[in-house]
Amino acid sequence: MMTEQFSEQSSEKPFNRLLLTGAAGGLGRVLRERLKPWTKILRLSDIVDIENLVPGEEAQTCDLADRAGVFELLKDVDAVLHFGGISVEDKFEPIMQANILGMYHLYEAVHKLGIKRVIYASSSHVVGFYPTTEKVNADSPLRPDGFYGLSKSYGEALSRYYYDRFSIETVCLRIGSSFPEPRNTRMMVTYLSYDDLLELIRAALFTPKVGHSIVFGVSDNPAKWWDNSKAAHLGFVPKDSSSEFAGRFPLTANWPAADDMTSTYQGGPFVVAGPQYQD
Repeated sequence: MMTEQFSEQSSEKPFNRLLLTGAAGGLGRVLRERLKPWTKILRLSDIVDIENLVPGEEAQTCDLADRAGVFELLKDVDAVLHFGGISVEDKFEPIMQANILGMYHLYEAVHKLGIKRVIYASSSHVVGFYPTTEKVNADSPLRPDGFYGLSKSYGEALSRYYYDRFSIETVCLRIGSSFPEPRNTRMMVTYLSYDDLLELIRAALFTPKVGHSIVFGVSDNPAKWWDNSKAAHLGFVPKDSSSEFAGRFPLTANWPAADDMTSTYQGGPFVVAGPQYQD
């Protein structure tokens, strides 16, 4: 249901209306304020109500599993920043509804309504079962680490199909760990600062031709699992680094056990989370 709409007229803003799904989520709340300089109207959507609208914002509650609702959501939109859906490991059924069926509904609406570009919040968990001793790039075979990673793999494949078949451009952001600061030693490798996240989205939105691109969302951290050379055309250059937080994780010789999968594989705790959700 559409809530009260506010308008902010500015002929200098490059977009008339951007859609941000998942606007009530962690990264959605971060992006809500930061996207406004680029668009006259920022349409915010989530499965829950969006509150405290300000001039230049409008909100629309939507369940991604509702085809008609998704089509209504995408009307009059210039581009989509798709951060909606389930962002953690869960049972297959809810992930299927939000991340698989919902993704199909979104791309059908994008296609039928003539929207030309999607920025898709994928995840590094599409390659979470690679060992931490290997470096991965956009051409590396997918090795998802759970139902969540599988659903994001589907999203990448679906977006590729809609590009090949209908020329809808997508940039898939394989986001690592985007928080104010790393929370553990694994995040010293996967850390993506909020400023670098915004720069990544800027590159994805404003690069003239992106085709179907896959880029890892990660800051310029000392240790690197991911190679972004396949996305060099986007011009994404991270400015921040987890190195400024190194002092919070003292050196230790307490090495993990050889059979500790959370330390062996890039997906960390996600690689062992799945069985608890299986019947």
